[in-house]
Amino acid sequence: MGLIQEIVFDCDRPAKLAAFWVELLDGYAIRPYDQVEIARLATLGFTPDTDPTVMVDGPGPSFCFQNVDGRRYDNNRVHFDIAVTNRSGEVDRLKEAGAEVVRVLPTYTVLKDPEGNQFCLLDRQQSMAA
Repeated sequence: MGLIQEIVFDCDRPAKLAAFWVELLDGYAIRPYDQVEIARLATLGFTPDTDPTVMVDGPGPSFCFQNVDGRRYDNNRVHFDIAVTNRSGEVDRLKEAGAEVVRVLPTYTVLKDPEGNQFCLLDRQQSMAA
């Protein structure tokens, strides 16, 4: 069984969409940028306003707003990242329940539910498992 770790939005302008959701949801805020992160972004040619991935934290699951240019009709624009302790076992269990594996990467697996909606299984971090 898994826990919702993040709800991921594919979008054109992550900072703008993140700000919208922060205004909508009580108790949520854009994850602060420390000097190290600002410097990292600068080396890539970005600022917090142009960051291609903006995180929003609050009382429930985090929200991840990630830049995806253009609409891809083979991919839903909002999906869950589900943290699990045994990713390969969960993949097998979900395949039996009707899920389809799209691709497997070192830290996550992309699947589709029986109606084609994508979601990701992530390796649960030890701090989340407690």
